[in-house]
Amino acid sequence: MHRVWEAVRAAGTVSPASPAGYRFRRLGEGACLSFPIGAVFGEAWIEIGDHTLVGERVSISAGMGPGVDLGPDSIVRIGRSCSIGRGSHIVGHQSIDIGDDVFTGPYVYITDQNHVYDDPETPIGRQWPRNNPVVIGSGSWLGTGAIILPGTRIGRQCVVAGGAVVRGTFPDHSVIAGIPAKVVRRYVPGEGWLPPHLGGTGVNGAGAGPAEPSEPVGTT
Repeated sequence: MHRVWEAVRAAGTVSPASPAGYRFRRLGEGACLSFPIGAVFGEAWIEIGDHTLVGERVSISAGMGPGVDLGPDSIVRIGRSCSIGRGSHIVGHQSIDIGDDVFTGPYVYITDQNHVYDDPETPIGRQWPRNNPVVIGSGSWLGTGAIILPGTRIGRQCVVAGGAVVRGTFPDHSVIAGIPAKVVRRYVPGEGWLPPHLGGTGVNGAGAGPAEPSEPVGTT
């Protein structure tokens, strides 16, 4: 049974050399999507860089569903030498840009689209959602179960704590944690990683990243 399963996994892995790999806008050298694969569609608008490993049951989508023309530009871009943890979801509709050497734990959720509740009489699920691009800087680490909401811009070499709900703009070399997420540590050259009251980014300043009252904090 184990030998059969290993053979099935090897046969089901998507790589640049496999037929399924040809559907992507770009699937770089040495990149692979592990089997069993999650829901993947809109491959023509998805780029995955060289030597990036996508774990088991990871869903990556561009657009609302298969077969839709999303225009000339890519929507989901994952850099080189990344590792996307098993069971994660990357749901793109406008622009999700993940830098190089980004690692995630399992079950991370990244989306650039959210439901709105502008009309109090219309069911929220029937109101047209709103998009806002997402950027995750190179060298960052996203812990297990982190949720990255639309409009988030995370700098380079940042740590996102497990279970954090992240929305806002965060500077390079930050540790980001909480619901809603805020900067809890910031690297200061010559002094190391400091909390806000010792010279890191202030809780209510740039990079605090709380959700605005008029915006939802759920996910699509």
